[in-house]
Formats: sequence, C-alpha cells, structure tokens
Amino acid sequence: MKVVIGQGSCGVATGAKKTAAEFERLIADKKLDVAVDITGCVGTCYLEPIVDVYDDNGEMTRYVKVQPDKVEQIVEEHLIGGKACADQAISEEDKQFVEKQQRVVLRNCGVINPENIEEYIAVDGYKAIEKVLKEMKPEEVIEEIKISGLRGRGGAGFPTWFKWNACKASPGNEKYLVCNADEGDPGAFMDRSVLEGDPHSLIEGMIIGGYAMGATQGVIYCRAEYPLAIKRLEIAMAQAREKGFLGKDIFGSGFDFDIYIKAGAGAFVCGEETALIASLEGERGMPRLKPPFPAAKGFWQKPTDINNVETLANVPWIIYNGGAAFGGMGTEKSKGTKVFALAGKIKKGGLVEVPMGMTLKEVLYGIGGGIKNDRQFKAVQMGGPSGGCIPAELIDTPVTYEDINKTGAIVGSGGMIVMDEDTCMVDMARYFLNFTRDESCGKCNYCRIGTKRMLEILERITNGEGKDGDIELLEELAMKIKDGSMCGLGQTAPNPVLTTIKYFRNEYEDHIYNKKCTAASCKALVTYSINDACKGCTLCSKHCPVGAISGSVKEIHVIDKDLCIKCGKCLDTCKFGAIEKK
Repeated sequence: MKVVIGQGSCGVATGAKKTAAEFERLIADKKLDVAVDITGCVGTCYLEPIVDVYDDNGEMTRYVKVQPDKVEQIVEEHLIGGKACADQAISEEDKQFVEKQQRVVLRNCGVINPENIEEYIAVDGYKAIEKVLKEMKPEEVIEEIKISGLRGRGGAGFPTWFKWNACKASPGNEKYLVCNADEGDPGAFMDRSVLEGDPHSLIEGMIIGGYAMGATQGVIYCRAEYPLAIKRLEIAMAQAREKGFLGKDIFGSGFDFDIYIKAGAGAFVCGEETALIASLEGERGMPRLKPPFPAAKGFWQKPTDINNVETLANVPWIIYNGGAAFGGMGTEKSKGTKVFALAGKIKKGGLVEVPMGMTLKEVLYGIGGGIKNDRQFKAVQMGGPSGGCIPAELIDTPVTYEDINKTGAIVGSGGMIVMDEDTCMVDMARYFLNFTRDESCGKCNYCRIGTKRMLEILERITNGEGKDGDIELLEELAMKIKDGSMCGLGQTAPNPVLTTIKYFRNEYEDHIYNKKCTAASCKALVTYSINDACKGCTLCSKHCPVGAISGSVKEIHVIDKDLCIKCGKCLDTCKFGAIEKK
C-alpha cells in the first residue's frame, strides 16, 4: 500500500507538507507497512491538498482537501480498516475535471514522483530519445515534428519544425537549444506545473531537439520565483546524467548533449527571445532588432533555437507515438492539445489540457464548472497582458490560434482569467496596462512613454475624471504603440485596452459621461447607502473602520458619505441585504 501526496506549489501552499508529515507520523506510530510518496500537481488545484491511496492491487482512491486533522480518519478507516472514507473522497463531478481532458503534456503530472527517474522510465520515459538515436536521422526527427503540426505553445504559435530546421541549416558547429521557462503572465502557471510535476519530459524533449538541430548544449531559462521547479529540474538532470541519458555519448550513439539552468530575475520582457538571450549573456534583458534571428545569430552570436516548456514537453510523446497521432488531435491548422490555466471567477481553478478546437464554453463550463457563486459570465482574458478580453457573446468560439486571433485576443501561453458581472472592464484594462508599463524595458519611446500615457488616461477614467475624447485618444495611442514598438511586449501591450473598448465601449462611456462604474467596482464612482431593510442590529457600524455609520439600536442606520472610505465592510457584514452599493 502507498500514500501519494500532491506537492506541487499549489499543494504546498495549501498545507500538503503538513499533511504529509501527519501521515508519516501516524504510519510510524502504528507501525504500518505503508510508503509515503510525493507527486506534482494533477491540475485540480481547487481541491488541494490531494492524497491518493494505492492498494496492493494498484487501485487508487483519491482524497481531496486533506488537512492534517483529516489524516487520522484515512489512516484508521482505509490504511488499517481497508475501507475507503467516502466523505473525504473526490466526488463524481470533480472526477470529470480530469476525465474530460486529453492529456499529452500533463500525462505524468500528478501521477509519478518527479524526483524519481525510475517512475518516469516506468511510463516509457527516455524511450523516445533512444528511438531517435538508434533509428532516426536528424532530418527524420524534424519531419516527424512537421507531420505532428506542433506549433510553439509560448504565444506566437510558430511552427516548431521550421525553427528547428532553420537552426539546423545555419552554419557552425556550436549551436544552442534554449528553453524559455520565464512564465510571466499573471494567472499563468502551466510551465511551472510541468517543471514541478514531470521535469524529465522537458529534459528528454530538449535532448531530442538538440539532436535534430545539431546542438550539444541546452539552457533552461527559468525565473527565480520558481524555486521548487528549479530544485526538481536539478534533481532530474543529475539522475539523467547518472543513467547516461544526459551528457556524453548518450545511448552509446556518440551524441553529446548537456543542460544547465539559468535563474532569471523575473522580468516579463525576458519572455521575448532576444531579451532572454541578452539576459543569458549577462546583459540587461532588452530586445534586439531582428534580423538576424536567433536561429542564425542568437546566444553568443551562435545559431540558437528557443522553445517554451510546453512545446518541448510535447516532443517525447510525439516521437514515441508518431507525429500523425498528435496531428490527429485538434483542428486542421491548430493541431494537438493545449494546456490552459483557469483562474479568476471560475469554480474549478486549475490546469486543463484539451484538444485544440474545443469551445471556450466547453472549457469554462464543461470542465471548469462555470462561474463562482453562479454569477453571470462576462468575459475571459486570454493571452495575459499581451492578449485581450473575449466577451460572453463569443463564448462558443473554438480555442484555436486562428479563431481566438479573430476576437482580438491570442491563445498566448494559455492563461484564462475569467470575469463575472462584478468585474469592471475599464479597470481590468488598467490593471493589465499597469503591468506592461511596469515591465517595459524602456528601450522604445513608444512602449516606455506610450504605455505610461495610456495608463494615465485609464486611471483618470476609473477615478471619475475622464473627459470627452479619451476613448479616441486611447485608440490612437494604442495603434501608434503597436506599430512603433520593437518587441512583442510593446506591440501587444494595448490589446487589453483595444478589446475592452471594442466589446465594452458602453462601460468606458458610463465612466466618462455618467460618472458611473457599470460593474459598481471602481471606488471613486461607487456609493454605499442603507435601505429600509435595516434592522438596526448595529453590526455594520461596529465593523466600519472609520466610524462612518451611525444609528440607534433597532433603528435604520445612516452612512456618512463624506467619511465613508468605500471598503465594503458593511456590505460583507450585513445579514439583511440592507446595504446598497451603486
């Protein structure tokens, strides 16, 4: 019998280490012959900490939200008594979260121990690179990737085979393969989960890529804010070297390939490939003019291929199962599967991997369970700060590169931030523009100054100081920034503003002309009052931090609007629906 506890970052954040310690303590005290093991995130982050109990026949029972105080019941009833604890087990509805997915990249996440190479080998790990080195020429590997239709999963969706082929065709014996693990979009955590849950799939994918293009050195550029990911990568690389899968003369083929990790400082602009290369070289992370492209002159002016984590983690599966098997999933132009991170006002937040072509509605409602508290769905931000808002009326849009681009958003790296009726779209645009303004490297005037000017306008509008012509000025500035910026950060920074103006122009107009926030969200445009439903219980006045509420017991209270700081404590406290927010 074995107990496996999910210890990705999401599990650890919710107390999985304490849960594991309690299992270990009770198992030792009761002298049970039960192993306690770890795994990564299975994707159901909203159910963490997750505990899987495997019996001697390999049958698994999954328990969810297992805090230390619930461990004893599982030990007594299941580990000793042999009967599953139905009240703690995952529900049939929650099982659908994973069962409705089609997993390639996440196939091993939440299943194997990421710190034990033997478990990766047991699920056919490193068989793809063995096949490549013993049976395939570099050109054949690239052709298989071409047949698969794999496109870059980091945002642009550029054909992977084309980048590999360009690097292979570039003259020179010294070439580099760089993995971009600088996942910086707010609400995105796809790459982190792969690094923490299945690091060997990335390593194997990089070795295959290196062989295909003639590179002998790989670099993983991972942000330093991912300490657990870096730790597990280091463990995995050490184990791979010990097995002879990484380093010199891999599988006795004469092919050498090794990898090292570069911890980045967390600059969003370093997700752009030339800025990433500058950072790798010890320079400030700022983009360079292209051409030359990295495939010709990249890291240390040598031919360099750059792919993100998800792209490379697909490669072993594609080679082992064949490009046609991957290409058989998805649509004609957007093949395979895509991992998305569901965050925001969604009932079931976590990671999902689905075939390209599934509609937004199927992802958000069929898998994600719909909107929290059954509120009305308003929009989803896709592609992070570089993407755009897709409104409720387009919820039947298929998730493909082409269809999402038509809405004004992008698939991007795969973040989906869900918004409900209480979300102010003007403020959402302000939030993302504030992020890109802060993350601009400052090299381009258009990006450095233009994003600042756009942000100033949005701040005025959300503060109730908007004026006639602001919307048109935002649109004008946006187009100039898109056309004049050097790299993808500036070129896409206006997207959240442009899409919210396109689909929610009425909210901008309400802010500017009626001095009203449609969603009753912007503090400067919101007022609180007490209606006749007030019972005079005094709870609201007791919780008001500034003493803005007055009234006698059992009498209707009053809010002093001059003193009110609009914190919302009264609204949260009132049990009678007497507080109105307008």
